[in-house]
Amino acid sequence: MTMWRWARREKRGMVLASGATAVVLGVWVGGCGTTEHWDCPWDPEPGFKDHPCLVPWEEPVDGGAGADACGDAGPDAGDACAEAGAGADFDSATVPGFDPTLRETCTGQCVPREPLGWSEPALVWIGPPDRAPDCPAAAPSVGYEGHADFTAAAPRACPACQCDPPDASCELPAAWNAYAGFPCDVPGAAETPFAAPEGWDGSCTSANAAAAGQMCDGAPCAQSLAIPAPRVLPGSCAPRIAESSEEPEKPDGAGSFAIFARACTGTALAPCADPGMTCTPAPPTGDAAPPEGFLTCIYHEGEQDCPAAYPDRHVFFAGAEDTRGCAPCGCGEPTGGSCSVLASAFSDGACSQLAVGVVVSSDAAFCGTISPGTALGSKSASVVRFDPGACEPTGGEPTGSVTLLGAATFCCRPEPIPDPVPA
Repeated sequence: MTMWRWARREKRGMVLASGATAVVLGVWVGGCGTTEHWDCPWDPEPGFKDHPCLVPWEEPVDGGAGADACGDAGPDAGDACAEAGAGADFDSATVPGFDPTLRETCTGQCVPREPLGWSEPALVWIGPPDRAPDCPAAAPSVGYEGHADFTAAAPRACPACQCDPPDASCELPAAWNAYAGFPCDVPGAAETPFAAPEGWDGSCTSANAAAAGQMCDGAPCAQSLAIPAPRVLPGSCAPRIAESSEEPEKPDGAGSFAIFARACTGTALAPCADPGMTCTPAPPTGDAAPPEGFLTCIYHEGEQDCPAAYPDRHVFFAGAEDTRGCAPCGCGEPTGGSCSVLASAFSDGACSQLAVGVVVSSDAAFCGTISPGTALGSKSASVVRFDPGACEPTGGEPTGSVTLLGAATFCCRPEPIPDPVPA
């Protein structure tokens, strides 16, 4: 490594400076016989000296005759520098934005500064969760941990839903009527109520009896008898889960991530000479590096596009939320119910002398002839067939989903291309 001189010299009560960095190399010179004090902040032993300071540098930057004259000089080169640059006050190469008083002392790596809104660069390890290393000594603090490559667990099998029969009932017809003609709905025919009491349970009743030979408008009142159709009161169905020989296993968690990421940060580091660069810890190398290694990355919440200086995009998540389940079982309205009743009319008041006996279905009312002038003294009814119907089961279908939470984007510097292995 070539040693290049860097000088900051105090002259006649004024402090004059020159810098030697990646972009500046220069030497101040003064007149012969002038007392000189060389400030050496970059020297391994900084402080004022009586000779120019030496700074390691790989490639010289042409700084003019003064720099060339001092470049190969030894500790006693004060006069040579003075002769080579007599009359010159400053001789250096510069770039816009460079501060000649700023010295690069970054012990890590100088990388492009992060765009507005992004975090400062950090060392990020990406790999299988069981191989995650601790943060390196250069960046010992964990700044972020996240996951990627998620595989959801198989959802729990939802059981089949069924419905118990509805708690329906058959309502007996109560509004019986006798008509002075046939059929029952002949216009103008006299109507004689033969109704049962409200809330009738079908037992024998003599309510609204009609005497034998009773006349209506000059004709026997009882020539036909109308009995309404019984009605199915549907009620509701109770849902239940179909019996299964095996209870379905519940998934153990939402699933798993195959990739783990850990971002490591360090303390504030010294500056870089280039104002567009920032100093960040260098990834560990050699035996200290884990198999997958570390990348230098910047971070932003949410899913973002990456800037050109950090093109390698990775999206990680804080975790996953599993809201999967099964819709609760339910039942629709009952349908298909029917019932039939045996309806009987008697000429006496004790339901012993049968006058009319007929099965009336819930599908249709009854109207039939009876002997004109027959007494209607009592009646009874009983259910002979009842189908409560059925309810269509609802529910039991899978619901919910697995949602990844807390997305974060890491944009990384490209991994360096390894040197070719000699043949």
